[in-house]
Amino acid sequence: MMGKVEQVKNKQPAPMQITAEQILREARERQEDDAFTPPAQKVMDPEELAVYRLRERKHFEDRLRMNRNAIGAWLKYAAFEEAQRDFERARSVYERALDVDHRNSTIWLKYAEMEMRNRHINAARNVWDRAVTLMPRVDQFWFKYIYMEEMLGNISGARALFDRWTEWEPDDAAWTSYVRLEMRANLPERARGVFRRYVACHNRPRAWIKWAKFEEKQAQTANAREVYEAAMQEMDERDLTEEFYIAFAQFEERAKEGERARVIYKYALDTLPRSQALELNKKYVQFEKQNGDRQGIEDVVTAKKRFQYEEAVKRDPYLYDSWFDYVRLEESAAEAEGSFTRIREVFERAIAN
Repeated sequence: MMGKVEQVKNKQPAPMQITAEQILREARERQEDDAFTPPAQKVMDPEELAVYRLRERKHFEDRLRMNRNAIGAWLKYAAFEEAQRDFERARSVYERALDVDHRNSTIWLKYAEMEMRNRHINAARNVWDRAVTLMPRVDQFWFKYIYMEEMLGNISGARALFDRWTEWEPDDAAWTSYVRLEMRANLPERARGVFRRYVACHNRPRAWIKWAKFEEKQAQTANAREVYEAAMQEMDERDLTEEFYIAFAQFEERAKEGERARVIYKYALDTLPRSQALELNKKYVQFEKQNGDRQGIEDVVTAKKRFQYEEAVKRDPYLYDSWFDYVRLEESAAEAEGSFTRIREVFERAIAN
């Protein structure tokens, strides 16, 4: 006799509904917090070691077969071979990775660092040389290659590398590093030669200023002054910036040459456009307050007010109050200077508007 079939008495929806999202969230919360870690395996004999190596190599090869462009997998594979002290296999892995992407700087760095770490000096030199030949614009390759040679005491080799690098006209960091190398070798004359090549390659204020500060640091005041004077002759007028004039004038201040500094400040203020000499004007005012006499300070204050009035009439040529203030300023300055040329010029400019 068949059993009695149960009848559902209440087909109404439950008062509290459970969504799929809630079920998944609760399942997630009930999972253990600690990630699963496989038990440590101890290799007891050469046969087990061979099995372990075979298994790991098969794992890496399978991953690379699925995605040949996975550079991270190549690097882990090479690191595994290095850990097994099988350097020939590690080199083989790196070379295969370079066949996939020979312009990937990370592969070259890891490759060379592996050789350096295991004291394979000639192999490391070979890798670095290939890297800098293939990608000479990657500064990190040059820096690490040169650092390795210097740590080995091969100063001439490091110098030769810098000479190769500077043929590519690199940025300032390469030249300043070259100078520091020569100074660590206690060869200031060679460092000066590097600076001469530096300013010939980058004829810009920052290069000349670095050279002048180098000479000043060596207590060679006359040489530093010659560098600044040569810069003013070698650079175009448009390259003589506010930064250069300030550095030159402050050098003369530190050398206790107040008159020279004053001449530089005045020349720069007469040469540079007013809009490009705001900081220079502040430095000049500060200089005169510290070193100038009463007449000098008054001249600086007059020049500062003249600059302010020029800006005001430039913004609004029809603001005649500014023109009258400007005229009164020139009248007071004319009493001290004995020249009325500036007053006439200001009147004529005001009338022309």
